[in-house]
Amino acid sequence: MTKILKDEDLADNALMGVAIDALETAFLARAGNRLVSPPRHHVSFPDRGDLVFTVGGMLGDKPLAGFRVYETFDGAEHSQIVAVWSADDARLKGIVLGERLGNLRTGAIGGLAVRHLSAPGARIVGIIGSGAQARTQLAAAAAVRKLDRARVYSRDENNRAAFASEMQHTLGLEVEPVGSVSEAVDEADIVICATASQMPVLLARDLKPGVHVNTVGPKTIQGYELGLDIADAAAVIATDSPEQTRAYASPFFLAGSGNEDRMADLANIIAGKAAGRRSAEDITLFCSVGLAGTEVVVASAILDRVDVSV
Repeated sequence: MTKILKDEDLADNALMGVAIDALETAFLARAGNRLVSPPRHHVSFPDRGDLVFTVGGMLGDKPLAGFRVYETFDGAEHSQIVAVWSADDARLKGIVLGERLGNLRTGAIGGLAVRHLSAPGARIVGIIGSGAQARTQLAAAAAVRKLDRARVYSRDENNRAAFASEMQHTLGLEVEPVGSVSEAVDEADIVICATASQMPVLLARDLKPGVHVNTVGPKTIQGYELGLDIADAAAVIATDSPEQTRAYASPFFLAGSGNEDRMADLANIIAGKAAGRRSAEDITLFCSVGLAGTEVVVASAILDRVDVSV
């Protein structure tokens, strides 16, 4: 029978490690031209929003195919559907419903960037933002580095306090809410920027040498959360999908800055085809844009692990 998972079935904290390992395989497949990952496709419903589709999968011994669809309609509740097929026998492996898979996938990609671009001895994390993406990004960083502590800043004092309390309990890690961006990133070896801001909230002068930065929030010319001077200062700039950076309706935030041509594919860094961090003093930057097909890979790995069926 077809397996169907919902958000409550994805609550196990160990699934972050499952997702990261699955995506390591997927990114190596991408470097070997075995990941199917075209840019996302929007279907508009005038005055209402879009249905957004990402379609893809992985070739090889156990080929996968599938899609994710989510909506941008106004409403208090948002959801998505991910469906996974075994491409060698047409078997529908299962369906995942809800929001958590997408957040888990994005967090896990951020974790791969931290694994391959941050300093091996990175111990301190600074987080700007206190929403779902900030939570999964920190969980992923904790899964790939032996962290000592984290500091979080967001505009709402109650939200950042709740974030700190929840993540400290979840991860067994000291997490401190602070009152400014500069306090959050001071001494940080890893900085996670996961806001909804359309204006830069973080500048190069806020960062210490050797830091690695993940940006998850807005990244088009119309609005972006990082100062362009961070890209200027970065020795390495990477993204999970160069194709997607060129497919936005509005140009990518680095367009025209002189830095867009320096942007490497994270898959090639993981596979050793492109240079990553060279020294402890290097600043590295990862721009997360959403690599199509990876939702399918993560969903498949979780469907294999979680025993729920209807």
